[in-house]
Amino acid sequence: MNRARKRVQELLDDDQRLARTLEDLGALFELGREGEAVEPEIERELGLLQAALDDIETRTLLGNENDALNAILTIHPGAGGTESQDWAEMLLRMYTRWAERHGFKATLNDRQEGEEAGIKSATVTIEGEYAYGLLQSETGVHRLVRISPFDQAKRRHTSFASVFVSPEIDDRIEINIRDEDLRIDTFRAGGKGGQHVNMTDSAVRIVHLPTNIVVQCQNERSQHKNKDMAMKILRSRLYEHELEKKRAAARKVEDSKLDIDFGSQIRSYVMQPYQMVKDTRTRLEIGDVNRVLDGDLDKLQRAWLVERRRTSTAVA
Repeated sequence: MNRARKRVQELLDDDQRLARTLEDLGALFELGREGEAVEPEIERELGLLQAALDDIETRTLLGNENDALNAILTIHPGAGGTESQDWAEMLLRMYTRWAERHGFKATLNDRQEGEEAGIKSATVTIEGEYAYGLLQSETGVHRLVRISPFDQAKRRHTSFASVFVSPEIDDRIEINIRDEDLRIDTFRAGGKGGQHVNMTDSAVRIVHLPTNIVVQCQNERSQHKNKDMAMKILRSRLYEHELEKKRAAARKVEDSKLDIDFGSQIRSYVMQPYQMVKDTRTRLEIGDVNRVLDGDLDKLQRAWLVERRRTSTAVA
């Protein structure tokens, strides 16, 4: 009920905001007809109007069952060693910056350092309204093309990393997890460069044997807290696993767990010999790669939401 009331209030606020912007534009055009130099102000107001319309369009596309929930995001590098591990860390920064741009809270649950640079894996919980609905578009394989900073010959390299996003489900949704289906291991948590190394076995890894889903958490110093968080992540992963099975039964969907390799990417980030981000699902292209890598994903996510609605409408 509170969520529905909040959505209605947002619609009312949007209506008032658009009305004010249109009123301001009308006044500026009137001044322009009288000979005033108001072109910069008109451009600014038109920009605000476009941003408001884009924001409203995005929220109208977020009507699926779990879109309003928080998100749990996991990143793994593909084949390629240091190159892919460094790319995985770049993606982790991109999503952290994205969360900051939206005023969301990003909590690092687990981070496994790479051997020379980057990361072997990372899991982040992102808390904010519609975090999961927006981040669903990121599930899949991401491809980077650049001049390698690790190659003395300055050759161009292609790297891959996979991203998987699941909703952080609340306690009202029951997920039956049997103790005999779990293998729970504990180990010592470690930080980058040997920092914050815990002298006790506080980190927790849980394997769900029937599905082979593996989660782990080492962010907390307490083994009990790490286990609680790992179980929370596992519940979300299992819930998303069941949702995916239902979606696959209803219609044939593109498999989001392709090999982390050539031809399987959902998005390419090209830094050399030219600059471009291209989403292979929506065919949207953006020339400013650095801005995207700094967390500006709104256009890419909105295009994916539009495509999702178009596809679901076609299937229906």
